[in-house]
Amino acid sequence: MYSSFHLIIKYVKYLWMSSNGKGHGVHSPFVYSFIKEVLNKQAANHKLDAIELYRKELLQNSEKVNVWDRGAGSRQSAENMRSVQQIAKVALKPRKYSLLLHKIVSFYKPTEILEMGTSLGITTCYLAAANANTKVVTMEGAPSVATIAQNTFSKLGYANVEIVEGDFDETLPSYLKSIDQLGIAYVDGNHRYEPTMNYFKQLLEKANDHSILIFDDIHWSEEMEKAWEEIKQNGHVTLTIDLFFIGLVFVRQAQKEKEHFIIRY
Repeated sequence: MYSSFHLIIKYVKYLWMSSNGKGHGVHSPFVYSFIKEVLNKQAANHKLDAIELYRKELLQNSEKVNVWDRGAGSRQSAENMRSVQQIAKVALKPRKYSLLLHKIVSFYKPTEILEMGTSLGITTCYLAAANANTKVVTMEGAPSVATIAQNTFSKLGYANVEIVEGDFDETLPSYLKSIDQLGIAYVDGNHRYEPTMNYFKQLLEKANDHSILIFDDIHWSEEMEKAWEEIKQNGHVTLTIDLFFIGLVFVRQAQKEKEHFIIRY
C-alpha cells in the first residue's frame, strides 16, 4: 500500500490529468452519456437514507468479532478480535462511491450484479436498492463479517441479496458457471496484483457488450496500478474510465478503437 503522502501526490496528479467532470471536451458519446446520466445525476431514492442511518449504527457498534480475512493486502487485518466499529471505519466505502455504484446500476439496469468483497454490507445495499428485481450476489471471505452483513440485509429489508461465504478462488468459478453472461461485477476483495488479474480474466470470459467490470482502489498500491495498466491493455478491453478510487472497464465490441479516460469525480 502506498503511504498517505504518496497517495495525495498521485491524487493531485490525477486531478491535473483528468478531463472535466461535467463532460466538457469529452468527444465519446458513450462516455459523455456516462458523465451526464451517471456521474452528475442526482439519486432520488428514499431507501438510501435508511442505509446511511444504519452505517452510523455500525460506526458506533463496539461489539467484538473475530476477523479472519482471506485476502491479504485488503483493508482488514488477518485473524484478530476487532470491534464492528473498527471494521466499519476502515472497510466501509465512502457514501460518494457507494452512491456512484447505485447510479451505475440504476442507469445501465444489469440482469446480474456481482460484488466481490461484501464487508459489512452497506455498499451491497446501495447496489440492491437500485433495482429490487435484480439479484445481487455478494461474496465475503471472513465468516464473522459475512454474518454482520447478513444482519445488515435483514435489518434493511433487502431480500434480493444472496451472500456467498468462502474463498473467491472457489466461489467465483462456481458463480460464473451459474450465469450465461456477466452484468456488473464490482471487485473489492483483494488488493494484490495476481488475484486481481486472475479475477479479471475469469470475469472477462462471461463479459459482453453490456457488461461493466468495476475495480476498487486501482491506485492503492504499486501492485494495483500494475494490474490496472494490464487490464487497460488487454485486447478485449475497448474502453476504461479512471475515477482514481475506482476504475470501470468495458468490452464494447461496437467501439472499434480502444479509449482510456481519466475523469474528475
